Amino acid sequence: MRKIVLAAAIATSALGLAACSEGTEDAAEATADSMAADTEANMEAAGDAVDAAGEEVAEAGAEVEAAAEDAAVDAEAAMEGETEAEAAAD
Repeated sequence: MRKIVLAAAIATSALGLAACSEGTEDAAEATADSMAADTEANMEAAGDAVDAAGEEVAEAGAEVEAAAEDAAVDAEAAMEGETEAEAAAD
């Protein structure tokens, strides 16, 4: 009788463990899917930030180029005794 009860307890424990393992497997899969979705969203956000930064750098470069051109025109006008319009036409 004792062996039968012990065998039944072992069988019940084994079934409980198997059911728990399946639930754990499902939870792990859901966690992995969630992590993948989060990673994708973060990569998209990072890509958008990089694109925005690139646009800002391009705009800043255009402003620097325009300022350099204005400075060159001013310097030429001062050195040649010309107006800025005359210096810019050269």
